[in-house]
Amino acid sequence: MRRTPEGTDLVAARSSTLARILFLVYVLLVAYASLYPLSGWRNVGISPFAYLVEPWPRYVTAFDIVANVAGYFPFGFLATAVLHPRLRGVRAFGAAIAGATVLSLVLEAGQTYLPARVPTTLDVLCNIGGAVLGAALGQHFTLLIGGGPLSRWRAAAFVPGAGMDFGLMLIGLWLFIQLNPATLLFGAGDLRDLLAPLEGRERRPEFFVSIEAFTTAANLVAVALILAALASPGRPLRSLVLGTVLAALTVKTAAVAILLRAENVFTWLTQGAQLGLVIGVAVALAAVALPRTVRLVVAAVLLMAATVLVNLAPPNPYLALSLKVWHQGHFLNFNGLTRLVSAAWPFIALGYLIYLASRRRDALG
Repeated sequence: MRRTPEGTDLVAARSSTLARILFLVYVLLVAYASLYPLSGWRNVGISPFAYLVEPWPRYVTAFDIVANVAGYFPFGFLATAVLHPRLRGVRAFGAAIAGATVLSLVLEAGQTYLPARVPTTLDVLCNIGGAVLGAALGQHFTLLIGGGPLSRWRAAAFVPGAGMDFGLMLIGLWLFIQLNPATLLFGAGDLRDLLAPLEGRERRPEFFVSIEAFTTAANLVAVALILAALASPGRPLRSLVLGTVLAALTVKTAAVAILLRAENVFTWLTQGAQLGLVIGVAVALAAVALPRTVRLVVAAVLLMAATVLVNLAPPNPYLALSLKVWHQGHFLNFNGLTRLVSAAWPFIALGYLIYLASRRRDALG
């Protein structure tokens, strides 16, 4: 296999592209969460960095500290992966911490102009602490990402190229949106909260069950067909699809267990979700055998149909009661972030499917 001057192979170079995409997306997500809800901007007549000389916050909760540390942990880890192999060791560690410091200072300064946010030096210190932990761990696992087992698995399981790395990031975002317990299983593309908060007409439960079943099945099949487009020829597609679905269900269950009470851990497994899962898995396992062009067209049609239904769906009669126990106070920013990603995901995925189709035509031409 051809080597680069630093001694890394092309597999490592390709895997670093995925790291750069993930890092950029993560920075954007951190920025959105830090400035959520992005409304009510006002000039308070003071320097945006005045918070640096303000007294220590009077009320500090363990949750706030843990949340800020956890929020920048992936930043430090991904930063070291992005810098490898150009920067290593102490230099990579220092660059990652410097980047986290600048980002945190700027975003906290931006909170000065938001009435719902209170910038503090403690938040900055916790953010830097999270980046330190992430960068330190990244020093030990960089080889796992660049040229190690993970990159070799990525090279063997999926088609090489930055475009394919973007697709893998898209699958990762799909797993991320399962963290919101208020959405339908695998549901995405609900624009009503962003554009016009309409609850929809009240209808019989059977109507909601049918919508939820179709939404679950359609999105499951669409994701499976995207995976099929990313996978290397000869790879066990059905095992890959089942593993991804299992990961999504695990994420959904864990999110509900953490954000809702323990007795509501399987609230998401409604009659419609169960029906959609059964149909979706069966159709997905069969659909991955279709010709590539047909798979892309079917995935696009299913995404569009499911998105339309999500925006026309009546209120969820099953989650309404359970969500009353979900106190969003601590999770308000996180909830807003997952809702934004969920709303945008099918439209990004649709654009990506168009890219895959045009890429194939260019290759044939």
